[in-house]
Amino acid sequence: MTGPIDFIHGLSFAKLPPEVIHQARRCLLDLAGVAVSGRQTELSRIAHDFAVDHFGAGRKGARLLFDGRRVSATGAAFAGATTIDSFDAHDGHALTKGHAGVAILPALLAVADAEGLLDDGGLDGETLLTCLVLGYEIATRAGVALHASACDYHTSGAWNALGCAAVAARLLKLDRERTRHALGIAEYHGPRSQMMRCIDHPTMVKDGSGWGALAGVSAAYLAKDGFTGAPAITLEAPEQAAIWADLGERWLILDQYFKPWPVCRWAQPAIEAASRILSEHALAASDIECVEVETFHEAVRLGAQLPATTEAAQYAIGFPLAAFIVRGRLGADEIGGQGLVDPEIHDMLRRVRLVEAPDLSRRFPAERLARLRFVLSSGRVVESEATTARGDRARPLSDVEILSKFSFSASVLGSVRSATLAENCMGLAGSCKTELASGILFAPT
Repeated sequence: MTGPIDFIHGLSFAKLPPEVIHQARRCLLDLAGVAVSGRQTELSRIAHDFAVDHFGAGRKGARLLFDGRRVSATGAAFAGATTIDSFDAHDGHALTKGHAGVAILPALLAVADAEGLLDDGGLDGETLLTCLVLGYEIATRAGVALHASACDYHTSGAWNALGCAAVAARLLKLDRERTRHALGIAEYHGPRSQMMRCIDHPTMVKDGSGWGALAGVSAAYLAKDGFTGAPAITLEAPEQAAIWADLGERWLILDQYFKPWPVCRWAQPAIEAASRILSEHALAASDIECVEVETFHEAVRLGAQLPATTEAAQYAIGFPLAAFIVRGRLGADEIGGQGLVDPEIHDMLRRVRLVEAPDLSRRFPAERLARLRFVLSSGRVVESEATTARGDRARPLSDVEILSKFSFSASVLGSVRSATLAENCMGLAGSCKTELASGILFAPT
């Protein structure tokens, strides 16, 4: 067994199995692509301007993702995580019921940039990937531990803050005691906000990851200056020992799922089932009289209401399902802009009915499943079996599919910059300075 603090400071690129390195590159590419899309949202604009106005660079500044303005490391981490969180297409983990990378990558880049590591080559590609992996491993286990010990269903920021603190502690070269305090501070101040409130009332507060990144980076800098906050109960409590026993042996980054569509993961099994039915039976939207969705309790709470905002469209089942049925695709255009006011999607949405299935509720969160029943205008009924979404370890998205998902960025970055970013992420090793710190991640979109 490797203790968390030994793991944080002792993990090296040479210790990472090839499949873990490859997965880290996939995570990096996917997060970068989601960040590009996120920068087009009003939520991201507000967060970036807020960081500029209220998180000044001070003695050390970090550049904002796909923006370039300099703010503090905490401000850059906050705005970056909030930006990725604004476009709900980032990777996640079933048992944490949330997301690690959304906070880890912005925190990593913010601290590295503020400390000058991106300018002097102190953070090469291998070090970046190593830090990314250790952040996923600490955050994911902290998430599992917190869900096992806290009664309320909290947002990802509550536990991905610890992953951010771990990465920052390594980059700042904190000693063991200060690293321990950084983790404790991050756990204490990580936002234990109410996830189901955001499900029931979707707004820009989202999954709390911006505040998790801010708390985690702040914790490391506070600990560096002698601020105390240990212990982190999710790491040190005896009853949590089993969760940490295989740290450095079993790699939870391999259990992260990737989303085919930019909506809540809980909605995606229904969309997957619809995709199969429409394809197998060669159906068009005009053939469908009504759609009944059987799924687990938490997914039913996403609802089938008409959304007024992109946030409400992402935290729903009915609307994205209706949009997919009508348009045969589900992307930025469907969950925002003209998609929100499309009369054909509105008409289909009125035909969607959600039903809680107790057998599927019992299988959550380890499995997220949905069954669909289409009643056609001809009177024929077409049904699906219990279906899960693609993208998890059992049904992974291929590299080609992740690159295809990333290809949307070309419409924002331009084909050359988009292709260069994809190539650098998937082939990352060696000098980070020449690959990712050359302005690709920080120049405005």
